[in-house]
Amino acid sequence: MAETKLGIDVHNAKERKDVENTDSKEHIYLEETFYILSKKKSVFRVRLTSKGLSLTKETDDSSKEQTILLRDIVGSKCMRSKRRRAGGGSCVCTSLGGKDRVTVVDENSGDLDENDISAYLYIYAYILKRSRRTLKRERTTITLRFRSYDKYEDNNKEAQKWRTTIKCLIANQPITYSPPLNDKKLLILLNPKSGPGRAKELFQTKVSQILQEAEVQYDLHVTKYAQYAREFVRTRNVYGWRGIVAVGGDGVLFEVVNGMFERLDWQQALAEVPLAILPCGSGNGLARTINHHYNEPYIPNNLTGLTMGLTRGKSAPIDVVRVETKTKIMFSFLSIGWGLLSDIDIESERLRAIGGQRFTLWALARLLGLRKYKGVVSYARIRDVSNLPKPKHPLTLTHSNSHDGALDSPDAEAFIDCDDSSEVFTSAVNGKRHERVGSFYSVYSRHSTFYSTRGSEYLSVTSSGSEMRSPVHACMHGPASHLPSLMSTLPLHWEHESGEFVMVHVSYQAYIGEDLLFAPRSQLSDGVMWMLIIKAGIGRSQLLSFLLGLNAGNHSDIDTEFIKMIPVSAFRIVPENTTGHITVDGELVEYGPIQAEVFPNIVNLLVPDTN
Repeated sequence: MAETKLGIDVHNAKERKDVENTDSKEHIYLEETFYILSKKKSVFRVRLTSKGLSLTKETDDSSKEQTILLRDIVGSKCMRSKRRRAGGGSCVCTSLGGKDRVTVVDENSGDLDENDISAYLYIYAYILKRSRRTLKRERTTITLRFRSYDKYEDNNKEAQKWRTTIKCLIANQPITYSPPLNDKKLLILLNPKSGPGRAKELFQTKVSQILQEAEVQYDLHVTKYAQYAREFVRTRNVYGWRGIVAVGGDGVLFEVVNGMFERLDWQQALAEVPLAILPCGSGNGLARTINHHYNEPYIPNNLTGLTMGLTRGKSAPIDVVRVETKTKIMFSFLSIGWGLLSDIDIESERLRAIGGQRFTLWALARLLGLRKYKGVVSYARIRDVSNLPKPKHPLTLTHSNSHDGALDSPDAEAFIDCDDSSEVFTSAVNGKRHERVGSFYSVYSRHSTFYSTRGSEYLSVTSSGSEMRSPVHACMHGPASHLPSLMSTLPLHWEHESGEFVMVHVSYQAYIGEDLLFAPRSQLSDGVMWMLIIKAGIGRSQLLSFLLGLNAGNHSDIDTEFIKMIPVSAFRIVPENTTGHITVDGELVEYGPIQAEVFPNIVNLLVPDTN
C-alpha cells in the first residue's frame, strides 16, 4: 500500500460555518488558507465540506483542486512538534516528505518543543486510485499546521475544531464542540492457522494501523483450538462490544455465526451486535462478495477496504441458511456442496501452505480421476427471482430439533456468562484441559498484553481472563424450520433429480472463493439460493471449460443436458453411496442426507461505507 504525504501551514486563517455552496449543493463547515514554506507564492485553500476535504492549490498562474471524499477519511489527530536535538536539522515545515521535516509527538508528550507554538493536525485517508488496470487504496496523510496565534493553546483550539468536525462528519452525527464517543470496543477473534498462517502478520501490518488512526478500540483474542471462537461468543456477554470480527478464513466466521445461534438470546444478540470478516484464509468467499457488492477493490492480503468498514460501523443484513443433517443443526452464510468442489476443498487441505493456489492444483488432479455420486436431489424452485417478497425477520424465539430428537431441549442447557477469570475451559469430549499455545507478541512489545490505542489490547492466550468455561452441552436455537423432518416426505410442488452426479453446489453469495464468481445475480440478502447441478456423463474437456469460466460467472445462465443453475428456497440431498464429502461453508460435515432452507435478514454484517 503506497503512501503519500502533504504538509501545509496556516496563513491568514479564515473560517466559515454552515455556508451552502449553491453550485455543488454541499455545506462548507470550515475554510482556511494555508501555504507551503518550501514553495513561495503557493497557497492551499482548504475547505471541510459535507462531501469531504477540498484542497485547492493556487500559484501565480494556475489553480489545481483535489477533493478527498469523506468516506475515504478514517480519522485525524492533533500533534505538537518534538524537541530538537543538537545537530537535528532546522525546524522548518516543508512538504513533510524531505529529510528536514518536522517531527511531531502526541500533544500530551513530555518531549515537546516549547519554542514551536504551532498545532499540527494529521488527517488520515485511504484514497481509491487506479494503478495500471486495477483500483487500489493509497494511504495519504494530510498535515495542517496551525500557527495564526502567538500561543499554542489558541492554535490547538483551532486544530481541535477541525478534528472534532471531521469526527462528527465521519460518524454522521451533528456537529458539536466535543467529538462523538463510542466507548464500546470491537471484539476481534483471530485464527493464526487460517490459510497459509499469515493472519497475525496481516492484522499487525494491514489492520491495526487503520484502527489506531480511526481511534477504534478493540480486544483481540487469538484462537487456540478448533471451536474456540464458537465457544467464546456463546458464553460471553457480547453486548459489551460494538461488533465481532472474525480474522481468518470463512471457517472462523462459521464458528462465530453458529456460536451466536447457540445462545438463548440469539435473536437479540444478532440484532444488536453486527459481525464482520477480515480475510486471511484460502477461500475468502464472503469477503470477496462484500467487496463486490460495495465496489471495493479486492486484492489478496490487502484488508484496507474491509478494515475501513469496521471504523464506520455501517451494517447490512445477510442471508443465513438453516442446515439439517441426521444429528446436527447448523447455520451457514456461504455455500453447501456435494461432490467435485467439496472434494477439492477438503482434499487440498494438505496444500494449505500455498494459499488459494491449492484449489487450482487439486482441481486438475480431480479432473483426471473424476468421481461420480449417486443419489436424489430435491428442491423448491423459485419461479421468479425478480419479484420476491421483501424478507422479514423471524418474530419468535424457538428451539431447533433434529429429526430424531438427538439435540436436547433448551431446558437442559446450563448457559453460563463467563467473566470469571478463575475458570478454565474443560473439553466436554475427553475431560482433558487444553494446552496453551504461544502468545501473540506485538512487534512493539515483549509482553503478552499491550495497548495499540488507548483502551485497546491484545490478549494473549495465556493472559488472565482469556480462558472460559463452556456449557456441558450446547443447544442450537434459531428460527424454526418450515420443512418436514429430514426423513419425511417432501411437499408435492418440489422437483426431484435422481441418478449419478459429478457435483451439486448451492451458494447464497456471489463468490464462493476469491476467484470463483459462482452466483452473479445473488445479493447479500435476497432469500435466494443458487443450486448448480452437474450430472455424470459430462466430458472432461467440457467440465474443464466450465471450471475455467467460474472466475467470470459465465456459467450462470447455462441450462444443458448435464449442467443447470436453479434458484431455490430450500433443497434436500440424499446420497446413496456411503463415501464422499459434504461441506457447509467449506467445513466438512457428516456424510448422508442433508436439507437446507434460507432465512434472510437475521444476521448483520459490517460493510464498507459507500456514501
